[in-house]
Amino acid sequence: MSDIIETSGPMIRWSGDKASWYFIVLTGDVVGEIHYAAMGRTGGFGSVKVKVTIGGTRWETSLFPDKKNGGFVLPVKAAVRKAETLSEGDTVSLSLQI
Repeated sequence: MSDIIETSGPMIRWSGDKASWYFIVLTGDVVGEIHYAAMGRTGGFGSVKVKVTIGGTRWETSLFPDKKNGGFVLPVKAAVRKAETLSEGDTVSLSLQI
Protein backbone atom coordinates (compact mmCIF):
# COMPACT_ATOMS: atom_id res chain seq x y z
CA MET A 1 0.00 0.00 0.00
CA SER A 2 1.40 3.37 -0.91
CA ASP A 3 -1.01 5.64 -2.79
CA ILE A 4 -2.87 8.08 -0.51
CA ILE A 5 -6.13 9.62 -1.67
CA GLU A 6 -7.97 12.40 0.16
CA THR A 7 -11.71 12.55 -0.48
CA SER A 8 -15.15 12.87 1.10
CA GLY A 9 -18.58 11.37 0.67
CA PRO A 10 -21.98 11.01 2.29
CA MET A 11 -22.66 8.40 4.93
CA ILE A 12 -25.65 6.19 4.17
CA ARG A 13 -27.38 3.43 6.09
CA TRP A 14 -28.39 0.19 4.41
CA SER A 15 -30.89 -1.90 6.33
CA GLY A 16 -31.23 -5.65 5.94
CA ASP A 17 -33.67 -8.01 7.61
CA LYS A 18 -31.79 -8.21 10.89
CA ALA A 19 -29.20 -5.42 10.90
CA SER A 20 -28.12 -2.11 9.41
CA TRP A 21 -24.77 -1.31 7.84
CA TYR A 22 -23.23 2.10 7.30
CA PHE A 23 -21.20 3.08 4.26
CA ILE A 24 -19.53 6.16 2.85
CA VAL A 25 -20.34 6.49 -0.85
CA LEU A 26 -17.40 7.43 -3.09
CA THR A 27 -18.21 8.76 -6.57
CA GLY A 28 -16.83 11.20 -9.13
CA ASP A 29 -13.15 11.76 -9.93
CA VAL A 30 -11.94 9.77 -6.92
CA VAL A 31 -13.24 6.55 -8.53
CA GLY A 32 -10.68 6.83 -11.33
CA GLU A 33 -7.93 7.53 -8.80
CA ILE A 34 -8.90 4.41 -6.84
CA HIS A 35 -9.00 2.24 -9.97
CA TYR A 36 -5.57 3.52 -11.03
CA ALA A 37 -3.99 3.06 -7.58
CA ALA A 38 -5.49 -0.44 -7.20
CA MET A 39 -4.46 -1.80 -10.62
CA GLY A 40 -3.51 -5.45 -10.19
CA ARG A 41 -4.41 -5.39 -6.49
CA THR A 42 -8.14 -6.07 -6.42
CA GLY A 43 -9.73 -8.93 -4.52
CA GLY A 44 -12.98 -10.83 -4.76
CA PHE A 45 -15.97 -8.92 -6.12
CA GLY A 46 -13.58 -6.14 -7.24
CA SER A 47 -12.81 -5.17 -3.64
CA VAL A 48 -9.84 -2.93 -2.86
CA LYS A 49 -7.93 -3.26 0.44
CA VAL A 50 -7.38 0.12 2.10
CA LYS A 51 -6.20 1.78 5.28
CA VAL A 52 -8.64 4.53 6.18
CA THR A 53 -8.21 7.59 8.35
CA ILE A 54 -11.19 9.64 9.52
CA GLY A 55 -10.28 12.28 12.08
CA GLY A 56 -8.12 10.53 14.67
CA THR A 57 -9.34 7.02 13.81
CA ARG A 58 -7.43 4.68 11.49
CA TRP A 59 -8.40 1.14 10.47
CA GLU A 60 -8.08 -1.41 7.67
CA THR A 61 -11.00 -2.54 5.53
CA SER A 62 -11.95 -2.91 1.87
CA LEU A 63 -13.79 -0.72 -0.61
CA PHE A 64 -16.49 -2.48 -2.59
CA PRO A 65 -17.77 -1.57 -6.07
CA ASP A 66 -21.20 0.07 -6.09
CA LYS A 67 -22.94 -0.99 -9.30
CA LYS A 68 -25.74 1.49 -8.67
CA ASN A 69 -23.56 4.58 -9.14
CA GLY A 70 -20.34 3.22 -10.65
CA GLY A 71 -18.32 4.19 -7.59
CA PHE A 72 -17.31 2.47 -4.38
CA VAL A 73 -18.74 2.07 -0.90
CA LEU A 74 -16.62 2.11 2.25
CA PRO A 75 -18.05 0.20 5.22
CA VAL A 76 -17.80 2.13 8.51
CA LYS A 77 -18.03 0.06 11.69
CA ALA A 78 -19.81 1.22 14.83
CA ALA A 79 -16.60 1.89 16.77
CA VAL A 80 -15.47 4.39 14.12
CA ARG A 81 -18.88 6.07 13.92
CA LYS A 82 -18.92 6.45 17.69
CA ALA A 83 -15.31 7.68 17.99
CA GLU A 84 -15.82 10.30 15.26
CA THR A 85 -19.50 11.08 16.08
CA LEU A 86 -20.67 10.20 12.57
CA SER A 87 -24.31 9.80 11.56
CA GLU A 88 -26.33 8.92 8.49
CA GLY A 89 -26.39 11.89 6.12
CA ASP A 90 -23.04 13.35 7.25
CA THR A 91 -20.48 14.29 4.60
CA VAL A 92 -17.31 12.61 5.82
CA SER A 93 -13.75 13.66 4.90
CA LEU A 94 -11.27 10.80 4.83
CA SER A 95 -7.89 9.59 3.69
CA LEU A 96 -7.46 6.27 1.87
CA GLN A 97 -4.13 4.48 1.64
CA ILE A 98 -4.20 1.89 -1.15
